[in-house]
Amino acid sequence: MPRGISLHIGLNSVSPKHYMGWSGDLVACENDARDMAALATSLGYGPNTLLLTQAATSRKVVAAITGAAKSMTSKDAFLLTYSGHGGQVTDTNGDEAHRDYGEIGGTADTKDETWCLYDRQLIDDELWALWAEFPAGSRIFVLSDSCHSGTIPREPNWDLLATVAAGGGIPRAAVPAGRAMPRAVADKVQKGRAATYARIQRAVPARETSGVTATVALVSGCQDNQTSLDGDRNGLFTENLLKVWDNGAFVGSLHDLRNQVAQQMPPYQSPNYYVVGRRNVSALRRPALRV
Repeated sequence: MPRGISLHIGLNSVSPKHYMGWSGDLVACENDARDMAALATSLGYGPNTLLLTQAATSRKVVAAITGAAKSMTSKDAFLLTYSGHGGQVTDTNGDEAHRDYGEIGGTADTKDETWCLYDRQLIDDELWALWAEFPAGSRIFVLSDSCHSGTIPREPNWDLLATVAAGGGIPRAAVPAGRAMPRAVADKVQKGRAATYARIQRAVPARETSGVTATVALVSGCQDNQTSLDGDRNGLFTENLLKVWDNGAFVGSLHDLRNQVAQQMPPYQSPNYYVVGRRNVSALRRPALRV
């Protein structure tokens, strides 16, 4: 019988020691992680691991994912949720030299996208290498309520976004706080921690050389040139996902879930859906997130 394992990561701040004095304070990320853990429990996932703020270190996150991969069979599912800041570091192995099918824009950004964990950023190359450790045929569902500015190496243009939103009917001040590492901070961290990230990138294979044989379906809180917004209780993406989920009443596929959540979102934040690894069509058509 298939079984499910889940990991839920939520950071309301990061370590200023690593991030060159920046703590990246947010409000709702820990709540997002708790609520997604409760959702996983309701679907029969277990064990379910919760890593909040100071506990969400790179070592613990990688260990939790690796542990899940080792304990799973081809019939099992892994649910991974992340809520926190998204960032970028300079690509040093060339796997970002060409525009990816999931990116927006005419040219590649030559940046690796990251999750801002407490002690350092987790690079997308690391995640790809971790996906390759899962058994062939297993299913991995990833929900990321964070910034994914994959092809635009700068902060979003909030004046433009405010103009687009509601036909130009909302002022800039009405746009809530985003979950993107500020560009000035990203530049400072890149300069101050360049050796750390170059070492990590050397230690893991480039994405195209990672043989991922699991089905990895990802729904992000926004497109790669947008920012996921924070909130008082939940992030905007998580808030609307939980609303559409309706305590388990939702029965569509993961793609259907993304589409219905997107209908609830403002035009300056549109969730993305994409699949990597083995494209198991029957698994992707099943009711969303079910074991």
